[in-house]
Amino acid sequence: MALYEHVFLTRQDASNTQVDALTEQFKGLIAAGGGKVTKTEYWGVKSLSFRIKKNRKAHYTLMNIDAPAAAVAEMERQMSLSEDVIRHLTVKVEALEEGPSAQMRRRDEREERSDRGFGGGGGFGGREGRESRDGGRGRREEAEVEGAN
Repeated sequence: MALYEHVFLTRQDASNTQVDALTEQFKGLIAAGGGKVTKTEYWGVKSLSFRIKKNRKAHYTLMNIDAPAAAVAEMERQMSLSEDVIRHLTVKVEALEEGPSAQMRRRDEREERSDRGFGGGGGFGGREGRESRDGGRGRREEAEVEGAN
């Protein structure tokens, strides 16, 4: 059997449960065709670089498939008939990627960076709690003092 990576985009107004139901439906088609889906990843709702069928955003889902070509062709045919699926792409690969995909690794790295906070915590540049160069006075106060002299 051949190995495939398959990504499909679902309309933005479809709920997460509808996307999960579509994924299960397509997994069933592959299983009925004598194959198996080794991994599925839901990448979330992302902005499209251009409008597709009047949609600006879409739910992205990745499936790693080990199946005969006929099963994949039937799944693609069903996707083209579905109104919820706005685009799909299947790529034949030599070996399936183990572990999280590059998209999921990027998301995890982004979440780690957001946990650290911006600038080491404490607002912009971490200046909270430090005394400023003007001795704790604001710029307005400093200008008023200079104007009084």
